[in-house]
Amino acid sequence: MNKNFRIIAIGALAVTMLSGCNIYKKFELPKDSELAQQYAQAQEQPVDSAAFGNLDWHQVFTDPVLVDLIEQALTNNTDLKNAMLNVDMAHASLKGARLSFLPSVALAPNGAGSKYGTGHGRSFGWSYTIPAQVSWEIDVFGKQLNNKRNAQAVYEQTKDYAQAARSQIISATANTYYAIVALENQLQLSRTTAEKWRESVQVMKDLKEAGRVNEAAVVQSSAQYYSILASITDIEVSLDEMYNTMSLLLNVMPQKWTVSPNAVLEVPAMYRESVPMCELAARPDVRAAERGLAAAYYTTAGARAAFYPGLNITANGGFTNLLGSMISNPGDFFIQLAGSLTIPLFSRGANIARLEAAKAQQKQAMNTFEYTLMSASAEVSDAMTLYAKSGEKRDLLRQQVQNLEKSVEITEELLSLGTSGTTYLEVLTAQQNLLAAQMNEITCENNRARAVINLYQSLGGGR
Repeated sequence: MNKNFRIIAIGALAVTMLSGCNIYKKFELPKDSELAQQYAQAQEQPVDSAAFGNLDWHQVFTDPVLVDLIEQALTNNTDLKNAMLNVDMAHASLKGARLSFLPSVALAPNGAGSKYGTGHGRSFGWSYTIPAQVSWEIDVFGKQLNNKRNAQAVYEQTKDYAQAARSQIISATANTYYAIVALENQLQLSRTTAEKWRESVQVMKDLKEAGRVNEAAVVQSSAQYYSILASITDIEVSLDEMYNTMSLLLNVMPQKWTVSPNAVLEVPAMYRESVPMCELAARPDVRAAERGLAAAYYTTAGARAAFYPGLNITANGGFTNLLGSMISNPGDFFIQLAGSLTIPLFSRGANIARLEAAKAQQKQAMNTFEYTLMSASAEVSDAMTLYAKSGEKRDLLRQQVQNLEKSVEITEELLSLGTSGTTYLEVLTAQQNLLAAQMNEITCENNRARAVINLYQSLGGGR
């Protein structure tokens, strides 16, 4: 017993001597990275519940049809289910790492029979042992501690990934919904325009009979009519693809989804040119990158700990009738206690190689963290710019459409009255320009909705 206590005392002395090593220290963001320090300071700031990314998704998306679709997607989506299963697996690994601090206990009963001699001189006996074996690795040098901390970081990282998946599902459902709205609007506009062009072709034929226009006017008008019909088929194909995308998001068989062509995503105006670091720090992918850096740090610390001794205490105790070379009945209790200190002296460079690889992986994790943070800032900036400029462009396109509608009315009236100088080419050009502007207006409205949705996602919305 005294020998075992001396071993433990030696281990405790070694811990004191190694107190300055990183094998016990908790992870902290590097001091030599200005970006990391800005991130660390941002995490200390209070959460602004009114910030756009912190709003509940029901406050951002209020269309009843869209709300129902998002709720179905969050319930049924396969990617989100798998992300949550990854969280469960990481939690199981964390529980295993925590339980590794406890001793292992095993029961290994055994028995044997023996027979000696023949006839009246023979003898027969049974020997048995019912031992409980206990083994306990004392975590003097932080091996199990770093494994547990690593598992904790990975567990938190999988939760961040699950949140990122949730945010992506919400935004993907909303983007698909408003894409369907835009295509429905374009389809409706194209069909209405095609009907007007069909009437225009007949007008050109009547004017040709009256000698007002030539055959070229009829032919070009007909060609434009068929061009519009052809574009309708493209819109129908795109619409079918969006229906299927929505079906996959909701994890159901392909089907059509009823939406209102008048659906418009309205959000409060945002009068700011940049987003503070504290909002970027709330993004799940940024937090996941931070967890990845922490996990790499603990992997490196664990690799350092492998250079130091391992202290194990084992104990055997139980009931047996085999004492020495004699069999006694009844049996008796026994107990054995032992301690071992394993010091790695030469491991063919495996520990050195493991440490070098861990250091390289930690540097990679740091690069990934900084790039993720910068990428997040760029995504938010892009979304805010697109949102602001889409609003400006929409207002300009509305004015363009209004003027082109007047232009079509005027040219058609002048042609029908036979006003000198007005040709059928002017009418065709005005109608083509009007259709293009109307299509652009619909596309611009969809881009504006997409910018809002992407901004919400880029700020980690949907938590």
